[in-house]
Amino acid sequence: MHPPLTLHKHPMCAEIIEQFQKCHIEHPIAKFFGECTDLKIKLDRCFREEKALKRKANFEESKKLKEQLRALRKENAASSSS
Repeated sequence: MHPPLTLHKHPMCAEIIEQFQKCHIEHPIAKFFGECTDLKIKLDRCFREEKALKRKANFEESKKLKEQLRALRKENAASSSS
């Protein structure tokens, strides 16, 4: 199973999504017998890569936010103890 194939949500995989959808349109019966399987495998790999990149970016962003929070807490602790 794959997520909804909307191009704006998956810009990295747009070309493969279009090929996959075209394959399903051109082979309405054969798609059930593996005609589009190679494209499906490529699509799954692309989604995994895209998710890994998003995960990494989110992790970096969370590290920045945690640092800002630590600095703010340290500043508040220093000002309240004074």
